[in-house]
Amino acid sequence: MDFQQTDERRMLADTLTRFVAQDYPLDARLAAGAGVPGYAPEKWRALADLGVHGALFDPRDGGYGGAGFDLMVVFEAVGRGLIVEPLLASAVLAGGALAQAADPKTKSGQKEHLAGLVSGEKQATLAHFEANDGWDPTHIETTARKTDGGWVLNGKKSVVRAAESADFLICSARSSGVPGDKDGLSLFLLEMDGPKDGVTLQSSQTIDGGRVSDITLGDVTLPETALIGRAGQAWAPLQSVLGRGVMCLSAEAVGLMDVIRDMTLEYLRTRKQFGQPIGRFQALQHRMATLVLEIEQARAAVINAAAALSGDTTDGIATARALSAAKYTVAEVGTLVAEEAVQMHGGMGMTWEYPLGHYVKRLIMIGHEMGDGDYHLSRYIRLGEAT
Repeated sequence: MDFQQTDERRMLADTLTRFVAQDYPLDARLAAGAGVPGYAPEKWRALADLGVHGALFDPRDGGYGGAGFDLMVVFEAVGRGLIVEPLLASAVLAGGALAQAADPKTKSGQKEHLAGLVSGEKQATLAHFEANDGWDPTHIETTARKTDGGWVLNGKKSVVRAAESADFLICSARSSGVPGDKDGLSLFLLEMDGPKDGVTLQSSQTIDGGRVSDITLGDVTLPETALIGRAGQAWAPLQSVLGRGVMCLSAEAVGLMDVIRDMTLEYLRTRKQFGQPIGRFQALQHRMATLVLEIEQARAAVINAAAALSGDTTDGIATARALSAAKYTVAEVGTLVAEEAVQMHGGMGMTWEYPLGHYVKRLIMIGHEMGDGDYHLSRYIRLGEAT
């Protein structure tokens, strides 16, 4: 099960490493992340040509990967390159929800959309989280009302990545029950190939690059075929997909920390004070040694989470605990790495021209995506008590 022992994953890792080094300069990434749609379409196509999208999908859904270690390999490279293209939003979250939630008997009706995500020809995003939900993925207030001709959606979704450029949205809504119930959640496919009546996007740039949107749904009318799978039965696939999203963010954080570590080590070797490199000062050596050890602890937590996703175990609680442990660890270690790296660099560490600050900003933001450290620590404890 060791991800280092598979030739396919090693080839994918080498290919992505070369792509980042040769074809993804930081200045191009910053320019793309600061504009609309928040990424570079030509880089999106290049990633698709490299087969990156397919590595994130199970062979049953048209891909050639999809296991926990496949996600880890891809998103460590995403972190090392500060890749801003919405692989997580489109392939992992939206694509995963479409693949897992669709009813096998009717899945052929949505096969074209799924195939487009696997090939990278289409882009989508998952509109799920809402404001003031405390990161509780079951606290969904958006409603789906059944009508004779289909469904009517009303509600608001918050901080949805890459919604402006999406060909379609995978949107969660409550068809029954109350916010906080696991039962009663449904998923719907909203085509976004043009203006959509009742759908309003309020978009903005994020501090770490890219674009997000707050989406308002006002009496949005959808046909019966927009329902993905069975009404009220979306919690199980959503839980699985969100767990995979946590895995990807954790792996991306490890990739970011590797780059920050290397940049800091190089700075300590070359920056001189009192006629010698500052890396010779024992106080900085001790701080750097602590940093390296903490990064390896974070890597071990992510490997454990990848193994839990890649394994054949049916113990969902054990997998969920491994994912929360990884996310909590990278959130805590990521904060330490960011603070120590900036302090050892001094003021230049946060200048716009120097790459370190951009890696630090993304690392800090990952700590708050899809549940912060406090949320995942509480979840880890709660799941442990449940066993």
